[in-house]
Amino acid sequence: MENIFIEPTRTTPLINFDPDKSLLEIKGRSSPENSIKFYQKTLENLDEYSISGESGFTANIAFEYFNTSSSKCLFDIFKWLSKIKNSGKKVTINWYYEEGDDDMMETGEDYSDLLDLNFNFFEMEEDDLWFQNVDEYKQRSLSWWSR
Repeated sequence: MENIFIEPTRTTPLINFDPDKSLLEIKGRSSPENSIKFYQKTLENLDEYSISGESGFTANIAFEYFNTSSSKCLFDIFKWLSKIKNSGKKVTINWYYEEGDDDMMETGEDYSDLLDLNFNFFEMEEDDLWFQNVDEYKQRSLSWWSR
């Protein structure tokens, strides 16, 4: 199992998967031409973590937008997180959404209900939610996700 760090683009989110810290972070917009291919490595690592990971797991999720094919991939990610939870490990899912974006909040609630996973919901101001670049993410990520 390896660390994954994918820089965000106009159509793909930032992905930070750190198995040593039992951490997955996904943040930004998700509308790649091939969502399955884009998320494949993350799903493979979650599969491996569900077998060999020794501790609990935290997922920090913050989307500005995602398309239908990305929503299926997210559902698959949450299925793996459910598998990790069902193996007896603690799973924490933090769902961040922009202030006033009821649709994104309700989408998180739908995933939570469909897979019987507990989500923590955090409404954030727009300026606090979206970073301008990867350097800003790296500088602010620890304090940002811990809100």
